[in-house]
Amino acid sequence: MSKRTIGMWMYSNSGGAKIQEKIISKLRERDIEVISELDLRFARGSKAGITCNATNVLDLDLFFSYNAGEQTVAQVYMYETINKYIPTINSYKAFALSEDKFRTNLALSYAGVNTSDFFLCHKETSEYMVEKFKEWEKLVFKPVDGWGGNGMALLESRQSLNTLMPFLNKSDIRHIYLEKFIENDFTDFRIDIVDGEFVSCYGRRANDREWRTNITSGGSIILREANDEIVGIAKKATKALGMDIAGVDILYDKKEEKYVVLEVNGIPAFATPEQEKMGLDFNDKKIDLLVNLIDRKTKLG
Repeated sequence: MSKRTIGMWMYSNSGGAKIQEKIISKLRERDIEVISELDLRFARGSKAGITCNATNVLDLDLFFSYNAGEQTVAQVYMYETINKYIPTINSYKAFALSEDKFRTNLALSYAGVNTSDFFLCHKETSEYMVEKFKEWEKLVFKPVDGWGGNGMALLESRQSLNTLMPFLNKSDIRHIYLEKFIENDFTDFRIDIVDGEFVSCYGRRANDREWRTNITSGGSIILREANDEIVGIAKKATKALGMDIAGVDILYDKKEEKYVVLEVNGIPAFATPEQEKMGLDFNDKKIDLLVNLIDRKTKLG
């Protein structure tokens, strides 16, 4: 391909379709063609390459994947394979790292980024979980690769621990992953970073019956102002994981009186039309930074 051409797979709900249109329009202004709707779940591989919707993906200059809600094992497998031959945003290595809570927190800790205390052991050594419960008194069980608060359990009594154990024994998970509960005001900060630049800051608040701030767990969006400290933390976390795009979730630890990175999301959503009406107006800035990033990564040599 003489003209720069990228592939794209982006979510369409919650305003995603209009965001995609804006991205495509701005890329075409820079003479970059876009082939959209490349859902790698339906890709086919052969000696000729990897074909999706009559496009050989390996002939593209870059592949942009931005659809967390519809990811499948097959799609992720192809994503990993494609990135061995062409650039992707994010890179598969960064994407896979951010999907694993234990490996993410380990990388952040080694980079000097504050996280909660965390612990991982094999399911067959669950006695270590009991020891951690005695040490921390209040902790959170999480699947290492879950998202949206799914599969999490707050353990704050021996009864809650005993309730979890039969579930673990019957499940097919390999590891037990635990984090010490962070004493907080049940709100968080979400800091969006694109190509090393600060994009936006907003927050989420847990509802009256929940301790999780995730929207899928009943949390709600709140407006928040960024400060230099949390922006610096978010940039450092993003760099530590090698990510082009990241949404960094940060809590304020009331007991330790410090900010702590709770999670790093590799596919942070754009503001929905409803959230834009609330005052979240970062979409245009995020689109411009993304287009600049794609332009730079696909420059013809």
